[in-house]
Amino acid sequence: MANPLSFKPQPVDPHLELERRLARAPREHAEALLVVYDVIQAAHDNGTLDAIHGLITARDKIAGRLAEAANTEEGKAALLNLLEAAKVLASLDPELLAPLADVVRQSSEEYRRESTPPSAWQLLRRATSADGRRGLSLFTLVLTNLGRSFKR
Repeated sequence: MANPLSFKPQPVDPHLELERRLARAPREHAEALLVVYDVIQAAHDNGTLDAIHGLITARDKIAGRLAEAANTEEGKAALLNLLEAAKVLASLDPELLAPLADVVRQSSEEYRRESTPPSAWQLLRRATSADGRRGLSLFTLVLTNLGRSFKR
């Protein structure tokens, strides 16, 4: 008759494999770790880490206040308006909006250079130029569609 072999499995320490992986990490991920250190330093330098720390430590208070605000009629209306504004932004053509910042900056510089307000004649000439008519066309289309939406 055969004698049974005694088998006793070695105890497994789950922390041992984690320690091995942690010991290998600096060699295997050196470049990524350096980038992470740079990101953390930049976040510390400009105060982002302090802001995140404040948000984390005050999360219960912040969540409570947000819940209280959202439970009011004004809060509900604000959330609905925010969702509608997001729909509007999502529907806008990025090709149309991309140059908007440059246009606003250029227009504000031109406005600052004007020493006196333009005369009515100068405004009329500006509005009847090809570029002025193109801009007025966009605004009148928006106003027309806005008025049409109020009629419903």
